[in-house]
Amino acid sequence: MSATTAMPKWNLEPLFSGLPSDDYANAVDRFVRQLEEAERQFDHDEIDGGEAISGTDLTAKAARAVNAINELGDAFRPIRSFVYAHITTDATNEVAQKELSVLTKLSVRIGKLDTRFTAWLGRFDIDTVLSDPTNAAHEFPLRKRSKESQHMMSPAEEALAADLSETGGSAWGRLYGNFSSQIEVPLNGETLSMSAIRTKAYDSDAGVRESAYHAELEAWKANELPIAAAMNAIKGESRYLTERRGWPSVLDMILFENNMSRASLDAMMSAARKSFPVWRRYLKAKAHALGYGGGLKWCDIFAPVGAETAYEYDTAETFVEEQFRLYSAKMGDLAQRSAQERWVDAEPRKGKRDGAFCMGVLPGVSRILMNYKPAFGSVSTLAHELGHAYHNLCLRDRTPLQSETPMPLAETASIFCETIIKRKMLAEVEGDVKVAIFDATLQGECQVVVDITSRFLFEDEVFRCRGQSELSARELCEIMRDAQANTYGDGLNLDAMHPYMWAVKPHYYGYRGYYNFPYMFGLLFALGLYAIYQREPEGFHERYDDLLSSTGMYSATELAQRFGINIEDEAFWAGSLNVLAEDIEAFVEAVGADV
Repeated sequence: MSATTAMPKWNLEPLFSGLPSDDYANAVDRFVRQLEEAERQFDHDEIDGGEAISGTDLTAKAARAVNAINELGDAFRPIRSFVYAHITTDATNEVAQKELSVLTKLSVRIGKLDTRFTAWLGRFDIDTVLSDPTNAAHEFPLRKRSKESQHMMSPAEEALAADLSETGGSAWGRLYGNFSSQIEVPLNGETLSMSAIRTKAYDSDAGVRESAYHAELEAWKANELPIAAAMNAIKGESRYLTERRGWPSVLDMILFENNMSRASLDAMMSAARKSFPVWRRYLKAKAHALGYGGGLKWCDIFAPVGAETAYEYDTAETFVEEQFRLYSAKMGDLAQRSAQERWVDAEPRKGKRDGAFCMGVLPGVSRILMNYKPAFGSVSTLAHELGHAYHNLCLRDRTPLQSETPMPLAETASIFCETIIKRKMLAEVEGDVKVAIFDATLQGECQVVVDITSRFLFEDEVFRCRGQSELSARELCEIMRDAQANTYGDGLNLDAMHPYMWAVKPHYYGYRGYYNFPYMFGLLFALGLYAIYQREPEGFHERYDDLLSSTGMYSATELAQRFGINIEDEAFWAGSLNVLAEDIEAFVEAVGADV
């Protein structure tokens, strides 16, 4: 397959025949009627906040509410996924944009029902309704909502907040996505999309990388005003609502949502900070491999070193399936099905959203967006997103309420699958080819450990400052520079960083706060699980699949304990980081760097 051969675009026909189409319109109409029926049911059963209550009918009311929320979730998922798939691959699609506006209103109504249910669960002892099999099967989400009810505003305020979200944070998030995906960047006489210009960071030509880096920064600066406005609006709304709901901080709320304790976060972040000197050795060694001393230039973070090998898409697809199949037939069959049914949209193009993601569209069925580059990093990305699809497969028989997987655990399966690919490749290659694979893996892991920490520090400071005033684009850039300096240190050339990373990352605009640390959790937890798999392969596959199927039904601490892991112990996180430190030492030695 040559570099110019067209890469796959995902097939959406199993969902609906088109947009617009009769089958899509009929599905929306059916869903609206279903939503209206659920609203009437909630009104009849008086599912809402208020004073403490008791009664023999609470159990039946709870079961009806659980069933209604699950049925709405199952019906809405393919509809929303279908529209989102059109928008993320073509931001100029006006029909899809209009449909998303319609679906956003419906999402608000769904959210109101969930909020009413949460408030209602706080009015009585949750144990009184768990005798019913339906409720018992949803014990964890019900208990979680009961606790969450203690952090709710009045019913009227919650309803108003839900209504305003459509034109508040959600609208700003849509603006960011649509606006940023249409930014055009001039480079050497041609005009490229932002996603295309960012792929130049992987180019083997240092001049191309540096020119693209400067062109990218200039483009972000030229478009910074609306993006800074979106950041201020979203973080301001999140901070204000968090305070009104009685949370000590946005971080406390996010930890609760992620089923994580503060002790586990602190242990992980502490271990990460202690590993920074090792990562700085890697960065300096890479600079040495590229022919200069001191800290690595930002434009060279993703530069290829060693014997660069082109991995065209069809080769990557075959390789990933083969390695998955060596782990298990179930995982290999998933990769094969993805290829046969065209689950992946791989081609970078104008109007398409940058980055990569996987979304479940039907039980056990997913669609994957990525912007593929013929390099090993994209092979890893494909494995990563198929890992999410594998997780969705393991959740196939769970209800929407049972499948509410927090981000730290959502990243576990994806990084486990990446690890399968990386470890296999490293075991098979030698010399300059191995240097290239080492670097491709380490640069991604450096992003997750070091850069993710910088993003965490950035967001922490933004939330602190946003309580005092809005932040200008200049101030956001200064906060980002400080965060990068405090994490990368002398591993980078601090005169040439990326102050606009706050504009690059879409997660800041689609999540209420602290999207960042779950990726580090996923990497280090997955490495811990992979080490157990290597030591104790017998029976691991079944235990692992059971863990993935249970990620919405237990806390992170409880799930880790199934494998004898204590995530509140810094030693566990340090152990996973030590695995990466060994790879760094091997890389430093391989490139002959004296750092």
